[in-house]
Amino acid sequence: MFADRAKIYVKSGKGGDGYVSFRREKYVPNGGPDGGDGGDGGSVIFEVDEGLNTLTDFRHIRKYAAGNGENGNKKNCRGKNGEDIIIKVPYGTVIKEGESGKVIVDMSGNNKRIVLLKGGKGGNGNQHYATSTMQAPKYAQPGQEAQELELQLELKVIADVGLVGFPNVGKSTLLSRVTNARPKIANYHFTTLNPNLGVVDLEDAKGFVIADIPGLIEGASEGIGLGHEFLRHIERTKLIIHIVDAASTEGRDPVDDIYTINKELEAYNQEIARRPQIIAANKIDMIGTGMEDEKDPIQRIKEEFEPKGIKVFPISAVSGQGVRELLYAANNLLEGMDHKPVVFEQEYFPEFHADSNEPYTVTYDEKNNVYVAEGPRIEKMLGYTNLESEKGFAFFQNFLKDNGILDKLEELGIQEGDTVRIYGLSFDYYK
Repeated sequence: MFADRAKIYVKSGKGGDGYVSFRREKYVPNGGPDGGDGGDGGSVIFEVDEGLNTLTDFRHIRKYAAGNGENGNKKNCRGKNGEDIIIKVPYGTVIKEGESGKVIVDMSGNNKRIVLLKGGKGGNGNQHYATSTMQAPKYAQPGQEAQELELQLELKVIADVGLVGFPNVGKSTLLSRVTNARPKIANYHFTTLNPNLGVVDLEDAKGFVIADIPGLIEGASEGIGLGHEFLRHIERTKLIIHIVDAASTEGRDPVDDIYTINKELEAYNQEIARRPQIIAANKIDMIGTGMEDEKDPIQRIKEEFEPKGIKVFPISAVSGQGVRELLYAANNLLEGMDHKPVVFEQEYFPEFHADSNEPYTVTYDEKNNVYVAEGPRIEKMLGYTNLESEKGFAFFQNFLKDNGILDKLEELGIQEGDTVRIYGLSFDYYK
């Protein structure tokens, strides 16, 4: 079984209730209120542990709860805060909301420690509610409720380069030759069940991290042959090295193989399919046997793909022939790319959804000929969203749609090109 996905339940601590009490001292017959505040509930915290590389531990423990805050007490005694719970995950773990699959946080880049769910705030004791006209308040504030979530955890490997190709084309052999990784190598399909990572060190060059993505097959994007388990791991890579069996040792056509795998990448995620790609035409040491009358397969692959801007490098992962040229070409491409790691943007905000009942209004301002959407829920979402990014803007549009705000605008008669004002920001409306 794989250890790169898990489903868990997390719950923060409830805030302790404030206390109602009054001073009872021998010489103070009419003592004032002295009810203490409740303690804050514990928070759910996720933290990266560099020593972890799988999500195996989450198979055995699926429920995680922080401590509740203690209730306040007499004599202004404040309740004890609930204990936080710290959940350790591998670097590269993406935490998603369980039902929608939307990203809450990607534990990579600078995200090494995050408070996912805050504990409920402790309630005020009755001492806070004394006034000149109400000197003996018999009311204390209850503690805030806990927050709870079902989560999906997904581990996506962090590598600059991903090796893709059919099973048995030589990915593991190449990885073991160019890095210190030692993947198991055997001649049967799906030899590699977990991605193997290795560091490529080059003379006079920075080098890079390379991942052997387990063998793909036709239909992988639909989940056939554990396809989704494997394709997930290529989402962070910046460059793809597509390894193909140029000698057709298993009877498959190398050009067809490349088109088949690229079709699977595109079906799974079009953004991945658009990433730069290099073709490594492997097993050149085996070309020639029984192929005297056939066209040179390397030339055929080059004629098919190099006009499309995809460079082809003939190599032998076994002997090492052509491997150096392949690695330096990959390194040169990486040097011209953004060096920031691929980090998935937040799509789900637990603290926002905890306030899902907050109201909003959508009105038409005749004087200024604009439509106005307002309310604390909308204002909060603006604060959470980066409207400068394309994904952030699309996310905000989906929020307006999912919460019925676009429907309200249409009920008011909005037309294409009309202006919508949302807290100082103006948008043109288009369907």
